[in-house]
Amino acid sequence: MARIILWGGLKALANGANELDSDAKNVRALLDELVELYPGLKPRLNKGVSVAIDGEIFRDNWFAEIKPDSTVHVLPLLAGG
Repeated sequence: MARIILWGGLKALANGANELDSDAKNVRALLDELVELYPGLKPRLNKGVSVAIDGEIFRDNWFAEIKPDSTVHVLPLLAGG
């Protein structure tokens, strides 16, 4: 199972959970699973997130592969300029 780590304000929206295991095969399946487990995440995920799989950052690549031994960080998008 892949190790999933929620960063920043996502933890609070996931009832304080910041780490979980997942069998999701890609980013889209992972985000769907997170919403199912933690419905409070849905509005924030709809705004957009960045996902790092084994150190490589993906944004808007819903079908990036997640391997069973991957570590995946889900991060809120950063604002500023």
